Amino acid sequence: MNSENNAKRNNGNNRRNNYQNRSQYKNRNNNGKNSNRNNRGNGKKYFNSNSKRNSNRINVNGKKYNKPIQKPKPSIKISFLGGLNEIGKNITLFECEDEIIVLDCGMAFPDGEMLGVDLVIPDFTYLIQNKDRVKAILLTHGHEDHIGGLPYLLTEMSAPIYGTPLTLGLVENKLKEHSLLQSTELITVQAGDKVKLGKMTAEFIHVNHSIPDAVAIALHTPAGTIVHTGDFKIDCTPISGGMIDLNRFARLGDEGVLALMSDSTNASREGYTPTEHTVYDSFKNLFQKAEKERIIIATFASNVNRVQQIINCAKKFGRKVAFSGRSMINYMKVANELGYIDIPENIIIDIDQIPQYTPQEIVLVTTGSQGEPMSALTRMAFSDHRKITVGTGDFIIISANPIPGNEKSVGNVVDELLKKGCRVVYESMYEVHVSGHACAEEHKIITSLVKPKYYIPVHGEQKHLRKSQDIAVSLGIDKKNTFIADIGTQLELNENFMKELPKVPAGKVFVDGFGVGDVGSIVLRDRKHLAQDGLIIIVASLDVYDGHVISGPDIVSRGFVYVRESEDLMKDIKSTALYVLDDCCDNNIHEWGVIKNRIKDDVSKVIFNKTGRSPMILPILMEV
Repeated sequence: MNSENNAKRNNGNNRRNNYQNRSQYKNRNNNGKNSNRNNRGNGKKYFNSNSKRNSNRINVNGKKYNKPIQKPKPSIKISFLGGLNEIGKNITLFECEDEIIVLDCGMAFPDGEMLGVDLVIPDFTYLIQNKDRVKAILLTHGHEDHIGGLPYLLTEMSAPIYGTPLTLGLVENKLKEHSLLQSTELITVQAGDKVKLGKMTAEFIHVNHSIPDAVAIALHTPAGTIVHTGDFKIDCTPISGGMIDLNRFARLGDEGVLALMSDSTNASREGYTPTEHTVYDSFKNLFQKAEKERIIIATFASNVNRVQQIINCAKKFGRKVAFSGRSMINYMKVANELGYIDIPENIIIDIDQIPQYTPQEIVLVTTGSQGEPMSALTRMAFSDHRKITVGTGDFIIISANPIPGNEKSVGNVVDELLKKGCRVVYESMYEVHVSGHACAEEHKIITSLVKPKYYIPVHGEQKHLRKSQDIAVSLGIDKKNTFIADIGTQLELNENFMKELPKVPAGKVFVDGFGVGDVGSIVLRDRKHLAQDGLIIIVASLDVYDGHVISGPDIVSRGFVYVRESEDLMKDIKSTALYVLDDCCDNNIHEWGVIKNRIKDDVSKVIFNKTGRSPMILPILMEV
């Protein structure tokens, strides 16, 4: 009896097991079909284990919860208002969720085509249009190509400015000159600090450069982290400030970096940038060679570490140090007040005290390493300096590389100094200068540590940007994830894409004296025309009633020909102008615009036929 019952139970269990197996097999073969059956027949919804609803549920301690839905990250827009395809004028905008962060605000020096222009600043139109969205201005370091445009921007808008102590010390001097210090908020940060700026956070990272207190910026945004190197190099034995914080760059790379924006100025140079200490050894050798001569050293005023080495050498060889050049004096004053330069007691003298010492007791540190027309060294070379006269017995060291475009100016200054009997040493002859920018191998190190998804070279001419891009591609970054921008480019970055947006207003604004932007392409064209061909002024007095000539026309020549040696030409110009005036009077033409244009056309033909030149012609008519 028991055996019969057991057999029945076993058969029943087998049937149930077979039924369950058949059901599971059926469910597997109909995978996904039931999940799409909604409101069929009896109005019930059917879901299986692979349905969308169940796939979004997680099991915690036996209870089921819906998974949190992750929102896609927003995009960040980067607008380049300067610093690309040029040297200087660096300024970049970062826009994320309706907030803007400005990185640097520099200026550039005019080139040979910008006659009479004092300096060049970015076009701030787009930034001023969006000034209400600006949360802060961040500064990487205190060089003019990164801070020189600030006074001109701050006359149009205001925003808190963040920078390291030396950087803000230099900015403070500029703002005082423009009466903007009281209305500007300057906030001092240190390398390693993080500052919350609305929805974005700025992190300041110590880097090596030719000026102390330089930093890179890691901008932590809702879209991801953007790392901007600023100007940098890797110097294991810097004069001050410690080695670049490679450890932090590596940690950022491990955390994930959306984009790296890297200084490209020296990317085309192979190897590594030498340490600043190599210059000290060269200075010592040169000081020994100039044992009985006065030493004059031209360098960048902002290169505080270089000046420190000059002072150290002067002390070693028992010489006094004087400074020449307004920017040099200002930089040294700020650096000394903030403790960035160590000046031994009684070693600095005023430039007016130089005659009290013998030549072998003097080192004069001056501006003018770029051959700037108004710099101290250029004025010495062309005998235009009020306090210093150079000649035989002067040993002059130019401790700087010519910025691209300045080679001719520097060469002219060197030639003039040599003509005066000076001994001149410049960078290509001895190791009296090392760059503050990273070479190719240093770029590889930073890029490999940061491991960015996107790579954007910045700060440099096209050849520098292209080489920087090639380095990134050689390290395994897809070329599609690199981008070479131009001034006015606006780029949108997202974790899923990178695309170029329509350009924003950008360009060059010329500063001439107190005028900002009042000199444009037309004015420069006229200046160039005047410089090349000169000016002819034609002055005549006309009767107010019928327009006949009462007196003149008188001819004035400036920069065209010497009048006393060109009397026949002057007579031809005068007779042509008189003929036009009489003809207009006879034909009852009294519109001054028409008369002036006819004088210009007819006189210019006469001049070109006789001289092959095309001076600017300026008719001046007066009614009497």
